[in-house]
Order: sequence, then C-alpha cells, then structure tokens
Amino acid sequence: MLSLTYTNGLIPVVVQDARTRSVLMVAYANAEAVELTKSTGFAHYFSRSRKKIWKKGEESGHLQRVIRVLVDCDADCLLYEVEQSGAACHMGYQSCFFRTIDGEIVAEKVFDPDRVYANKDQ
Repeated sequence: MLSLTYTNGLIPVVVQDARTRSVLMVAYANAEAVELTKSTGFAHYFSRSRKKIWKKGEESGHLQRVIRVLVDCDADCLLYEVEQSGAACHMGYQSCFFRTIDGEIVAEKVFDPDRVYANKDQ
C-alpha cells in the first residue's frame, strides 16, 4: 500500500459524487478513519471540533458508499469517489458548496436540517 502523508495526524479528503462528478464536501481523516473507510466501504472522517471519528450519515442516514479512493501525487490528499444517499451537506444541500463567495445561494435544499438533526449536535 502507498504510504500517506498526514499533517498533525490528519489528511484532507475531497469527496466527489462518482456519477455526477460534483464536489460534495471536504473533510479530514486520520489513519484510523481511512482504515475504517477501506474496511467498511463507507466514508469515515475525523471531526476536528469533536475530536473523534465519525461515519458520514450516522445521524442523518445520508451515507456515502465509497466507490474508489484516489491519492494525489504527493500522497498528502485523498479523493473519495462516492455514491451519496440523500445529501452531503449538514445544512440540507446536496453539496457543501451551495453558495458563492458573495453569499448568493445557488442550490436548493434537499432536506430540512432542523427536522433531521432535532435534538442532535450538527
């Protein structure tokens, strides 16, 4: 297996819809999250704010089935090609990239986060 380069124990992960090629989100993973992703076939990440590993969709049900993991030329960034169920963004959008730098919303919500995450930490 290729040796990955982690910075402060983490590696950035770009997540792309395998069918549409849209970028869904960017997250971070530690070595354990990468191994869980490989062994289960579902995306796992490391939450920098909660300081723990999380499985994408564990609360919302919007899972990411990993089709393929690609490594960049420096082995310091990963690309997960995924089959996304539901939406990737915890704010209710298909992609986390739903607004311009000027704040214009350029997508429509797929789900209501207040209902999905009622009584849960987002």
